[in-house]
Amino acid sequence: MITKIKEEILKLLGMLFYFLKRITHRFQLIRWLILACLTVILVVSTYYTIKVKTSNIATLKASLSTTTTIYDSDNHQAGSLYAQKGSFVELSDISPNIQNAVISTEDRTFYKNPGFSIKGMVRALLMSMLHRGIVGGGSTLTQQLAKNALLTQKQTISRKIEELFFAIEINHVYSKRDILTMYLNNAYFGNGVWGVQDASKRYFGKNASELNISEAATLAGMLKSPSYYNPIDHMQNALNRRNTVVNLMLQNKKITKSEADNAQRSVLSLKNTFRQKSGYRYPYFFDAVVDEAIHRYGLKEEDVMNKGLKIYTTLDQSYQKAIQDSFEIDGNFPATAADGVMAQGASVAVDPKTGAIRAVVGGRGRHVFRGYNRAMQMKRQPGSSLKPLAVYAPALQNGYHYDTSLSNKLQKFGKNGYEPHNVDNQYSDTIPMYQAVADSKNVPAVWLLDKIGINRGVQSMQNFGIKVPSDDKNLALALGGMSAGVSPLQMATAYSAFANDGNLPDQTYLIRKITDANGKVISQKSNDRYHRIISHRVAEEMTMMLLGVFSNGTAVSAQPAGYEVAGKTGSTEVPNSYGFGTKDQWIVGYTPDIVVATWVGFDKTDKEHYMHGISENGITRLYKSQMESLLPNSPLTKFKVKSAQQNEYASHTDDNDLKSSDSFQDKIKKGIDGLGKKVTEWYNGLKGLFKH
Repeated sequence: MITKIKEEILKLLGMLFYFLKRITHRFQLIRWLILACLTVILVVSTYYTIKVKTSNIATLKASLSTTTTIYDSDNHQAGSLYAQKGSFVELSDISPNIQNAVISTEDRTFYKNPGFSIKGMVRALLMSMLHRGIVGGGSTLTQQLAKNALLTQKQTISRKIEELFFAIEINHVYSKRDILTMYLNNAYFGNGVWGVQDASKRYFGKNASELNISEAATLAGMLKSPSYYNPIDHMQNALNRRNTVVNLMLQNKKITKSEADNAQRSVLSLKNTFRQKSGYRYPYFFDAVVDEAIHRYGLKEEDVMNKGLKIYTTLDQSYQKAIQDSFEIDGNFPATAADGVMAQGASVAVDPKTGAIRAVVGGRGRHVFRGYNRAMQMKRQPGSSLKPLAVYAPALQNGYHYDTSLSNKLQKFGKNGYEPHNVDNQYSDTIPMYQAVADSKNVPAVWLLDKIGINRGVQSMQNFGIKVPSDDKNLALALGGMSAGVSPLQMATAYSAFANDGNLPDQTYLIRKITDANGKVISQKSNDRYHRIISHRVAEEMTMMLLGVFSNGTAVSAQPAGYEVAGKTGSTEVPNSYGFGTKDQWIVGYTPDIVVATWVGFDKTDKEHYMHGISENGITRLYKSQMESLLPNSPLTKFKVKSAQQNEYASHTDDNDLKSSDSFQDKIKKGIDGLGKKVTEWYNGLKGLFKH
């Protein structure tokens, strides 16, 4: 019976073989399969060859041997960026012991192979088949260099193919000595240490050139698993691995039997003399530079951090240090909350003529790499600092003047009966515009926005670069009522128009130029441009009024000693149920040379986290401190106008001196000028009446 079954099976197999033979012969199946495989190989090879040839391998050593360097606005070195960079040393400064240990352990045929090993690849393929997935191993030193320096650590077929092609190209471009140098300087040795020089310092307190056989074998052994084999945390594991490496060195005829025995018997003496470099001197500014390189110029973070780029920025180191130092003084800030949460702050300095960002500090306390930068990313309600943008600038643009009388009566507006109050609860029939600005009166601001029309205020905001959501298009805009909020950078940019004769920079920026490690330009900023958004007269009259804020108004205590600053304060109140205090405090100030916008407050405002007391009391110390340190290093360009208060005082004095000697013609001219101003005010009031 069994014999019969076997015969039937053999008969079926014979028929199947005959059928396949006929099919293959008729349709040339095997030839087509071979052609298809060759086509796939050709396409894949062409793709990866093009990718490798266009990847600029020639700059690899330069990028590995140098850190990405940040330069300031004067092209002076300001600091450096690095994530996977140790102290780069040439092969002549690396002990032959570590060279031999690594080659014996990782790639015995290093000096003979073409960048890859057929034997190693076959072994890796068999291991992958056994484990039913891509596994590591089988890579030469050159392939490991390609993976560590140019590729990701993902174990995929495409990554392994890439690794192979990059290794071939590296082997073609560089000598074996260069490849070994790059590998040893780019390898990770655990405990946050990259490169053999820093590893030698970290574990043995000596230079890489001084390593003995035992120490060299220990470091070489760590390459397999730095966390498991490092002698600080796992001494016994490290010793076992060291002895294995020593045996491999002996087998590879790099050391003698007696040297191997001595190395395996020796005791490891650990000593740490490694000191981490601190090139990240201006953390928030550097964070912003990295962000701009990524988002504006399309670079990858790992390339920015590790490719040895040269980034030329707009940084003014004296400005940056002045602001950073002021943030280190706890007394410059409101009191810390009962639970220990600090009041936060942010400042940004912008060149009003170019839009160049000169300094950035985005918070207090511990810095997190590319973390929350309040100066550029935070959006908070600006309070009264918005009044010049939404109310007074458009009013001046539409015929009003700095000394126009505004209503200061407690009153209600619109169908909803909106009733703003002055913070000091002081009212009068009228008040000059400049005094309303200096004292930050709320009623005159709302009254004036009502007169010129909300649409003009909204359009003015947009001209200054700040969009107003539909829900915020109401009279509360006059007092900074913006649900979306604004950032300090937006406010500094907007006020640039007042400092720059009515011209607003088209763009704020931190990066002027980026070059690769060899000096080739990768990206470059185009010429600075700006556009006019308010007239010369409006810019001058706004500056006259805003000078009064510091000399006679709400920012008197923030006035830097010996310097003139124009600007505006702002604050937002907490709910009455919390108590008497604010959740946001602002000062945006400027000279003809620089605009500095500063905010303080708690990240999250609640009954336990707000600033107690009167409006801007918590921010004035900080602003005064940073401006007194910053301004001495500025060009000290003088304002072309005096404050409105000084102007009015001079005008009244001149009137008294000339009263007895005024000619009949002078009196007529003064009368006509005064009448013209009154007619303009009457006309603007009439327009507002009909509109509303």
